[in-house]
Amino acid sequence: MSVHRIRQPRVAELVASRLRDDILTGRLKEGDVLPSQEALFAEFGVSPPAVREAIHILESDGLISVRRGNIGGAVVHLPSADRTAQMISMVLQTRSATPADVSEALLHLEPICAGMCAARKDRDTEVVPHLRAAIEAQAEQFDTPSRYVPNARRFHEEIVTRCGNEPMILLIGSLEVIWTSHESAVWSDEHHPEDPMVPTTMRAALRDHHRLLEAIADGDAARAVRVAQDHLAAARRNTLAAGSDRTIDARLIPT
Repeated sequence: MSVHRIRQPRVAELVASRLRDDILTGRLKEGDVLPSQEALFAEFGVSPPAVREAIHILESDGLISVRRGNIGGAVVHLPSADRTAQMISMVLQTRSATPADVSEALLHLEPICAGMCAARKDRDTEVVPHLRAAIEAQAEQFDTPSRYVPNARRFHEEIVTRCGNEPMILLIGSLEVIWTSHESAVWSDEHHPEDPMVPTTMRAALRDHHRLLEAIADGDAARAVRVAQDHLAAARRNTLAAGSDRTIDARLIPT
């Protein structure tokens, strides 16, 4: 009979676990600064190397960033769709996944979020005003090419954010961040100056957003799903036709 030894956690791991729990339970909030290393030595009764290693563990987790200099310290960062998107994009890049793969996933998943938005009983207060604000920003800045894609993407991100299901918001929201980064790169003047998005395409997208807002406001989940599917299919064709179908580039994801 073989005996399996149970590995005891190191002191640094225990300290990191306590601090991680403080962050994830809200006792430490976004932007808070961890106590100084000297204060942590005293609080946990451990050696300076153990505290430094614990801070390194949390930094590797993306839960803190360490500032150097006179205003130094370890600043708390809550997990977010952006940070999740960065990790997912790196995994996708190692698997040679393409923007087309991401947009295909969203073609199946985002319409579900649209239907969930329409099915919300509190949609008049928690969904519709946010979608309407995104459309108004898109319309007001319609003639400003540099703002068109960010404003259009905001509408899609609101669809996901307002679906009411936290796991879907995080996972699908991460894919939205990855696709937004690719789409912004494709339609930027720097990367695609010779073939900008044409006004007819932009107007068609804005009309689709209005139609989708109407379906959600009416509480018609089936119609919201259909409109979202048709719109996403068209948007996908336009962007993939204009941009090369290269491998996901994790460097495009905001950090």
